[in-house]
Amino acid sequence: MEEMAGLLRIRVKKGINLAKRDTLSSDPFVVITMGTQKLKGRTVANNCNPEWNEELTLAIKDSNEPLNLIVYDKDTFTSHDKMGDAEIDIKPFLEVLKLGLQELPDGTEIKRVLPTKDNCLSEESRIIFNNGKIVQDMILVLRNVECGEVEIQLEWIEIPGSRGL
Repeated sequence: MEEMAGLLRIRVKKGINLAKRDTLSSDPFVVITMGTQKLKGRTVANNCNPEWNEELTLAIKDSNEPLNLIVYDKDTFTSHDKMGDAEIDIKPFLEVLKLGLQELPDGTEIKRVLPTKDNCLSEESRIIFNNGKIVQDMILVLRNVECGEVEIQLEWIEIPGSRGL
């Protein structure tokens, strides 16, 4: 078994203006993949602005592996319709973690990440120290779809005995 660096908790907060894939709305759910890991969130029925507010946790072995988020419309009798995807760029977040910062005042901004053509950010994202943890809030623009964004938050979880970053 490969040794883990730690765990990445992804809080999937909400979808914003997601595409309609059924007659009037959609039944969206999120799938997050990294390497062979695949996590599925819960479905929110009939809502193009769903509030998921759920946490999905990945074991990080290779921080260079792409981390992808895909939104689907749940269909009962046919295959689920894809409602867009985004790559989550965790490199700036991991770089801040490697600084080993501790005990900063709550709300301290450590780094700003600006949207570029290489990331899926819809607006600038801030990495902050909050409640004893370093977190990054981001709003991702979904690709391969006519509209839609997903708001998430990243948080690192140290595992005692892991190799760390």
